[in-house]
Amino acid sequence: MAQSAKVDPMHQFTIEPLAGTANWELAGYNIAFTNSALWMLIAAVVLTVFVAGGMRRQLVPGRWQMMVEFFTGFIDDMLEANIGKGGRKYLPFVFSLFMFILFANLLGLVPLGIVGVHPFTFTSHFTVTGILAVLSFSIVLAVGFWKHGLHFFSLFVPAGTPWPMIPMIAPIEFISFMVRPFSLGLRLFVAMMAGHVLLEVLSSFVINGGNGGLGLGLLVGIPSLVLMIGIAALEILVAGIQAYVFALLTSLYINDAEDLH
Repeated sequence: MAQSAKVDPMHQFTIEPLAGTANWELAGYNIAFTNSALWMLIAAVVLTVFVAGGMRRQLVPGRWQMMVEFFTGFIDDMLEANIGKGGRKYLPFVFSLFMFILFANLLGLVPLGIVGVHPFTFTSHFTVTGILAVLSFSIVLAVGFWKHGLHFFSLFVPAGTPWPMIPMIAPIEFISFMVRPFSLGLRLFVAMMAGHVLLEVLSSFVINGGNGGLGLGLLVGIPSLVLMIGIAALEILVAGIQAYVFALLTSLYINDAEDLH
């Protein structure tokens, strides 16, 4: 009798120390090199190679150079649309942020499990997406106070607000502003985790269907496999959309700091 597959959909998110680093400590803090850190490093290396390969200025651009120029122009146009001509100075940061998240999301979908390598989607952890959001939010605060000083606080009082309404409107605007990094990081984390959990659950249906015999395989396994392929394709689209949304919201928040909208 075939045994059912025991699939834990949350196991794929487990952070594990690598190469015997579990007990590494610095000033009382554990600094183990984990699977999450490894895939962050891989994403950073891929991003570096991608950009470096596109910086070779050829008279007739190759596909690699054209791809880098496409993404650079895409982010540049987005910044100009949301911030204006002054947004170009933020291009290196927003471009790096967008591409890093994009590569992180896509690397987690590469089917390397067939060769015994298990990709780790580190953007499925709120600690990672939260840090990226805090980094973006810190730049917003730095730009706002550097350019406007204490006048930056006028961002919490919309233009035309009657004086009697300011004590009520200002706290609401302030809370809304402070929630931004939380919502920015949470959106990416939830989207990536949900998709991977769904794929893992569908994979258990495929395995159990195959182990259950021909009838159950046709009834459950094959439909689950078809659905799994469709969800995987959708996840590729979501990976790009989430990277774009993160970069777009970052540019909108920077615009608020620039122009106090």
